[in-house]
Amino acid sequence: MRKLYFLVPGTTKAYHCGGLWAELKLLELAQSVGAATLVTYQQREPGHLFLGDCLSQPPSPGIFVVSWGFHVAKLIPRLKPYPVIYHAHSTGYGFGLPVGVPVVTVSRNSMGYWGQKAPHAPIYYLPNVISDEFDHQGKNRDIDVLIMARKSSAYLLQHLAPQLQKHCRVEVVDYFVPSLADLFNRSRVYLYDSALYWAVQGVSEGFGLQPLEAMACGCHVFSSVNGGLADYLDPGVNCEQIGCYDSGYDLVKILRALNKPTPPISLEFLQEYRAPQVKQKLGLIWQALDEFFDYQQAHGSDIAPVTRRRIWHLRIQQWGRKAGKLLKKSK
Repeated sequence: MRKLYFLVPGTTKAYHCGGLWAELKLLELAQSVGAATLVTYQQREPGHLFLGDCLSQPPSPGIFVVSWGFHVAKLIPRLKPYPVIYHAHSTGYGFGLPVGVPVVTVSRNSMGYWGQKAPHAPIYYLPNVISDEFDHQGKNRDIDVLIMARKSSAYLLQHLAPQLQKHCRVEVVDYFVPSLADLFNRSRVYLYDSALYWAVQGVSEGFGLQPLEAMACGCHVFSSVNGGLADYLDPGVNCEQIGCYDSGYDLVKILRALNKPTPPISLEFLQEYRAPQVKQKLGLIWQALDEFFDYQQAHGSDIAPVTRRRIWHLRIQQWGRKAGKLLKKSK
């Protein structure tokens, strides 16, 4: 199979975020399946390839993997002579993709978005990985309610948390935590509310790893269900919705959850996100992409892309047909 070149702007502190960690985890998994390496494109870093150097050399038989949503629209034209795939996390960046660029999404929510926006591109679903450290460790849970300040709404931090602090032990984490798995195993309830955060950013929640990690550690999760969170959260079944109608309603449900044991999450449910199953799926997708690029090299596409101009043309045709039928009825 062709080698994979994972493109990221850089790996230093300025680029630290969930998207980078997810990409590095996938790179590590890919290296256990075939040949894969990291390429930076905004800054040179010791030990990593630099995109400018790669493009100055003869075309490589490898596949470039782009993922940084705000940069994809500029990167794809630079990579035009090469096989490229888009590893899609969030949605809503506003760009389109050429028919010949496959999409590998981290959530079914993102898959549905690209299935509508680019229906003729090869599209695959490959979820992010939950590390084995996120597991029920049987520790003493000395934190009643855990909130991570980053991405949390003002409602959660300024309104609900103060109300909860009158009734139970609330830990609001706004500092670096070396082990989230340890923190989740010390907590009974985990609150996550990212809908407003992503609305301000103008893009979607790509996957929402932390609520799933908390569930794996035995926390009772109260969360928003926006974007990729809708993939696995099922309010009333494996979680509860946060910010639902009224803070008093949230308060009643959270305090009730603290007074009864959290039912263990199904191990079968978690398997889809564990490394062995994701690795197996990655191998199948990688092989399919390799076959697609073999075909693409020998054949052009005969399917018209879905563009705004084409959609407007089809709408005008539809309106014309409806107008014609109305005229016939009026005669």
